[in-house]
Amino acid sequence: MNGAVLVALAATIGNFLQGWDNATIAGAVVYIKKELTLDASVEGLVVATSLIGATLVTTCSGSIADSIGRRPMLIMSSMLYFLSGLIMLWSPNVYVLLIARLLDGFGIGLAVTLVPLYISETAPSEIRGSLNTLPQFTGSGGMFLAYCMIFGMSLMTAPSWRLMLGVLSIPSFFYFVLVVLYLPESPRWLVSKGRMVEAKQVLQKLRGIEDVSGEMALLVEGLAVGIEPSIEDYIIGPANELTEDQELATDKDHIKLYGPEEGLSWVAKPVTGGQSSLALVSRQGSMVQQSVPLMDPLVTLFGSVHEKLPDTGSMRSMLFPNFSSMISTMDPHVKDDHWDEESQREGDGYPSDDGGAYSDDNLQSPLISRQTTAVENMVPPPHGSTLSVRRNSSLMQGNAGEGVGSMGIGGGWQLAWKWTERESEDGTKEGGFKRIYLHEAGHGSRHGSLVSVPGGDIPEDGEYIQAAALVSQPALYSKELMGQHPVGPAMVHPSETASKGPSWAALLEPGVKSALIVGVGIQILQQFSGINGVMYYTPQILEQAGVGVLLSNFGIASDSASFLISALTNFLMLPSVAIAMRFMDVAGRRSLLLYTIPVLILSLIFLVIGNTINLGSVAHAVVSTVCVILYFCFFVTGYGPIPNILCSEIFPTRVRGLCIAICALVFWICDVIVTYTLPVMLSSIGLAGVFGIYAVVCVISWIFVFLRVPETKGMPLEVITEFFAVGARQAAIAKHGVV
Repeated sequence: MNGAVLVALAATIGNFLQGWDNATIAGAVVYIKKELTLDASVEGLVVATSLIGATLVTTCSGSIADSIGRRPMLIMSSMLYFLSGLIMLWSPNVYVLLIARLLDGFGIGLAVTLVPLYISETAPSEIRGSLNTLPQFTGSGGMFLAYCMIFGMSLMTAPSWRLMLGVLSIPSFFYFVLVVLYLPESPRWLVSKGRMVEAKQVLQKLRGIEDVSGEMALLVEGLAVGIEPSIEDYIIGPANELTEDQELATDKDHIKLYGPEEGLSWVAKPVTGGQSSLALVSRQGSMVQQSVPLMDPLVTLFGSVHEKLPDTGSMRSMLFPNFSSMISTMDPHVKDDHWDEESQREGDGYPSDDGGAYSDDNLQSPLISRQTTAVENMVPPPHGSTLSVRRNSSLMQGNAGEGVGSMGIGGGWQLAWKWTERESEDGTKEGGFKRIYLHEAGHGSRHGSLVSVPGGDIPEDGEYIQAAALVSQPALYSKELMGQHPVGPAMVHPSETASKGPSWAALLEPGVKSALIVGVGIQILQQFSGINGVMYYTPQILEQAGVGVLLSNFGIASDSASFLISALTNFLMLPSVAIAMRFMDVAGRRSLLLYTIPVLILSLIFLVIGNTINLGSVAHAVVSTVCVILYFCFFVTGYGPIPNILCSEIFPTRVRGLCIAICALVFWICDVIVTYTLPVMLSSIGLAGVFGIYAVVCVISWIFVFLRVPETKGMPLEVITEFFAVGARQAAIAKHGVV
């Protein structure tokens, strides 16, 4: 965890530089227009050139990042920041200054687009939301410190705007050094290119543990959406409560789960009545008979995962902390051989290559360590399938005090494979793998009754766990490799598909289209929710509240007072962003939006009232100041960071960079529209009209979030994209009767 946190902190320096630049240009332009005698149009161009540069670079940053990696693009961003700072420090005329501002915009665009993506791909799912709130915090912190610097320089007899802008090169140099020497490449991107050894080394560094086999398997499975995904339900009960005539081997549908202690095991039994809360959505009413009209079934599907928090209890505490990614398909009587991916043994169906060394080029190399997360014997057992947890696993024998989050693939999810058989028309049996994302859906006990499931019952007073499974055929599954009797899952090596790269055709996949609607929609609504207008109006409001008069009594000039007021405004944001970091992975993204947007609406409504009704100067100043502070605090708690967090989570690995770039491009275009239409709207409909429009947009935003935005807290990225796929598929079946 510490490795992922430090990497995220280093990456967010790019957002710190963005905030720093936004503040310094706002202060420096006061002195630029005086020295260079600029008219209003050129003055606006100096400020807006970086915005134009960010918009331009965003059009290609995503596809390039998918091709060459996230780290090279962050290095390029730091270099552009550094170079633009040096040029602005020199700038002999406005034309050179415009070139420098354009380069600066390129650096901003790359940082804003790629830092959330990079953090999402390197952070553990349990703290991904908190770490992805860091860009908002560092950006606000950068603006605060920059305004403090500008305020101090404005007190000088001859403030230098070149020095104000050129200071950017100092922190950007340290950013460059950190990115080059410390930041690793995204492990998900490395896996997508088949560079498995490097990905494993990066994960070990980020997680601080040697055994990262389970997460490696997850990253491989996330390269593409599984084939024919479906939701199945299980009830898990202690195996020792079964009678002898209810032996597991007599029923192919049963799955046996082994615990860390000798003789400790459970049985997972299929449920046909839709008792699991997760499957309830897809099986009852075909996901369209919703209690709320117009609500996207995806929202209900995601929400069902978070409806029931894990309960504490004897069986749950024993099973689910240990029921980790070490689940494997095996014969329960197979001998316990010590084997790992670095030293393959002869005779296991894998040819020796360079002494058995593991390498990216060896397509026969197992992707998962047999010592920990091994799929031990892919030859189907004679009496059905058995999923087992390795008894001697290092993860299962974790030290006391280690959290449950260190198990599985994060967020209470477990990754497993199951061998299935079916009889073909000619009577021969065909087998294949099924990938399973398993999640606890509930916990309870039955006293005085039986829980009936196919093949046996959980006896009276038995304790059980409801579990829901997202089941599909692995995306890289290959029947051809099965003929070679491999030791690991028979999947095509990622390097075989790496050359394909991101494809625009992938954007037409139902799951990706649904995710794009969410990402693009929330970016548009965020920009039109009023943050730019409120920031524009804040100095005027605080001036009316008497802050300017108070500062002038201390001998502070009007320009300096404006800079200090802006610094105080940004300082107010920092505690609110810290609160957002604390609750982003607890309350969740969707909940924070649904609870904070109403406060934005009320703040804007009271601003409208204050600008239409004569409340008196004192009352008007008090109401306006309170509304602005509330708006800022609640905006940075929810609507500020969450759109970028969601956009970095909901797209598949193969096209994540491309899709995030599309969302970022929409963000910048809307930013340009809002920035340039605000003065026109102020002159035509006034402040009351502007804030009224913003309030209406916030109402639309709340409705959009309620109906379309799912909750993604704590879920692995690969599970999130799989949910979008299965939800879109089920909705299409319900609507058209076809896949």
